Amino acid sequence: MAPIVERVSESGVVSEGPHWDVETQSKPNQFVTAIDREFHLITWDGISDTVSNLQKIAEVDNQPGLEGNRINDGKADPTGRLWAGTTCLDIETCANIPYKGTLYSIDKSRQVKSHVSKISISNGLAWNADLKKFYYIDSVEKRVDEFDFDAESGAIKNRKPLFTLEKHNINGIPDGQAIDADGNLWVALFNSFRVIKIDTRNPETLLDTVELPVPQITSVAFGGANLNELYVTTANIPNLADGVLPPESGCVYRITGLGVKGVPGVRVKM
Repeated sequence: MAPIVERVSESGVVSEGPHWDVETQSKPNQFVTAIDREFHLITWDGISDTVSNLQKIAEVDNQPGLEGNRINDGKADPTGRLWAGTTCLDIETCANIPYKGTLYSIDKSRQVKSHVSKISISNGLAWNADLKKFYYIDSVEKRVDEFDFDAESGAIKNRKPLFTLEKHNINGIPDGQAIDADGNLWVALFNSFRVIKIDTRNPETLLDTVELPVPQITSVAFGGANLNELYVTTANIPNLADGVLPPESGCVYRITGLGVKGVPGVRVKM
């Protein structure tokens, strides 16, 4: 049976950062969010228009010349350590200024550690089941990279390409990603109308492609009662489009019938 794609939300501007909360693993109604170059812990009931508490955790990229930087995609690793990277945007044109970003992690004691510098657009993050591999996307490079990962220290090393879009004649820009229970990655492709499934055990191996009705795919996360539904976020940014965007751009979509299950999302331990 072919996968079924259905819209499950109204349109937004940039829908991103999906997380399926399987169970409460820490304090209720508390979230870690990014504002420009700062990480904040907020208290929010999920309904109100305002937060009830805002506490700064850390600031990154505060050196001179990085005023245009902002924090982009973030995720907790399987130990609860927060990972997120930065990107630099021209304030007037919103165009990316390459190689000014950095990939960071923050542990439960709120210590910030930098891991990779000269990043252009820091995006998708994922870890394998045995906590030996870390998968990362710098969107401008148009590939998914693999690192060796040490769960205890949080160190990463031995970066190498895992999947390169140009080698497969795939258009678009890799954005967010999620790993399934089989260890394969599902990658959102911006300006490409699709999500791709790639093999982490065999480099440069494309396993599947799922088409969507909108082009600006931003991220993915597994959810549902059995974690067998893939939720896909999209954007509605006309000045970054290759043509006229469909009216459904910016909505969240649910894909069923993929025949795979995801792994539970992890909450940040802070």
